[in-house]
Amino acid sequence: MQPDTILTLGDFEFSRLEIPEKIPFGGEQHLVVHELVGGIRVIDAMGRQDAPLEWSGLFMGQNALERARYLDGLRIAGKSLVLTWDEFLYEVVIASFKADFERFYQVPYRISCTVLQDLSIPVTTIADPGIDDLIGDDMNTANGLGDLIGDGPLSSLLGTLDSAIKQVSSFANAVQSTINSVLTPLAAVQSRVQILIGSVGNVIGNVTTLGGILPNNPIAQQAAKLTAQATAMTQLPQLYNLQSVLGRMGGNLGSIGKSTNTITAAGGNLYGMAAQAYNDATAWTTLARANKLTDPQLTGVNTIVVPPVPDNSGGVMSA
Repeated sequence: MQPDTILTLGDFEFSRLEIPEKIPFGGEQHLVVHELVGGIRVIDAMGRQDAPLEWSGLFMGQNALERARYLDGLRIAGKSLVLTWDEFLYEVVIASFKADFERFYQVPYRISCTVLQDLSIPVTTIADPGIDDLIGDDMNTANGLGDLIGDGPLSSLLGTLDSAIKQVSSFANAVQSTINSVLTPLAAVQSRVQILIGSVGNVIGNVTTLGGILPNNPIAQQAAKLTAQATAMTQLPQLYNLQSVLGRMGGNLGSIGKSTNTITAAGGNLYGMAAQAYNDATAWTTLARANKLTDPQLTGVNTIVVPPVPDNSGGVMSA
């Protein structure tokens, strides 16, 4: 967990090294399994069993001991407390609090809380990633594969492609000229990959002998050939993987603009249009950006450009 994570338990707010690197959450579903004749099973789901929320940290400073003893007092009281961090909200009781007195200013601790109730807002749907996320993730994957392959010209071309992608603020609303500015370096990378695949394939195909050593040939020369073949065998799967990633990027970029359409309507609002186009009213910001609008409410007759992919901004217009 990051140092800026706000972690509170009742009226106690943790700070600095008191905040753990992680807090595991989740648990089990209590199941009753009925074994029937013929190997048939009937399973009754009896309900959730949340695992204890446990973490550790370090009290440091002049009031370290005082803060540790305050938490121990909350354990002794045995009352239900509200535990919060990030988007998590639980009602808990402290089941265990243990601290090690090392110095009055240095007290490591461990705590375990039993969950009475999970008050967090449940997540019932997961939004599909937007076109910007898809292209960004593929670019990260491509850069990683380029590092593994270790070809200088390929790495340089990937750097050019990465820079071109980073200059696009939103692919969902990009015009064709902007898309072309990315497609051009993408094509250059694809061309280099094709050359490398051919070259690596030739190296692998030029196997010498079973042991790699021919009579009357210098051993060092044969060893060098074998080393090159081993390197090529490692690179080839990575090159094919990179080729696949680049192809997916090209397909995603090619889909932008081709399926863009328009909606002409008298009055109305962008919420309804987004719900119709994307099944998501919060995607109204995609329509707003594409049409240079700030107000979702429309007046008069308007022809609204509808990009093929929403930008997944969650309904918030950034400045």
